[in-house]
Amino acid sequence: MNKISKIAYEISFYFSRHGVKQPRNPWSDGPENITQCPISAGSNFTYEVILSAEEGTLWWHAHSDWTRATVHGAIVILPPRGKYYPFPKPYKEQTIILASWFKGDVMAILSNSIATGANPRIEDGFTINGEPGDFYDCSNETTYRLLVEYNKTYLLRIVNAVMNEEQFLGIANHSLTVVAQDAAYIKPINTSYTMITPGQTMRVLFTANQNTMIVLSHLPTPPPPQSFNMKAIIQSICYD
Repeated sequence: MNKISKIAYEISFYFSRHGVKQPRNPWSDGPENITQCPISAGSNFTYEVILSAEEGTLWWHAHSDWTRATVHGAIVILPPRGKYYPFPKPYKEQTIILASWFKGDVMAILSNSIATGANPRIEDGFTINGEPGDFYDCSNETTYRLLVEYNKTYLLRIVNAVMNEEQFLGIANHSLTVVAQDAAYIKPINTSYTMITPGQTMRVLFTANQNTMIVLSHLPTPPPPQSFNMKAIIQSICYD
């Protein structure tokens, strides 16, 4: 993996904590100045990622102070050729990344917290796949929407890249089935919503068997699937 740093700060990257085992290959993983120097702004670095028995949804992120707030992404590892999931094949799959949204430079926010001793400022909002949703003017035209077909089953690969808070996610009037966490299959759990902690990944099945639906990501208490507060992300899943 070739990483090109186009931001104003030196950065490093982190894979192993979030499920990539990296056997005998820790040399480029984690905070800077431990096993390697950070990647300088404007330079590039080739990162060797060694996969062994991992399968499912994992993620990577920058690991220099708070750069992980915006520098991150999903890792999707499919089953070996000739094998498949231990549940019926979904019609389609979609990666969903939940993240923090700050009106300001996250590194400056952290620096101010360290200098003053105060707690860092909390997020100004949350995002689904980079968009804060219909409640925000900046997102009205680009809000994330997933087009679905009636009575088809979909697999959501969910990553919680939010800085510090658990997130509750549900789809109004629909049931969810959690089938995996952090690239490990689990006994399926049926629920109306799920709570996902920072750094965690989940794979969730749902069947589009209603007329309309709304996705919610909500902090800090589990809501009824039809309700929301000012911290909610309201984004659409639309029937074709």
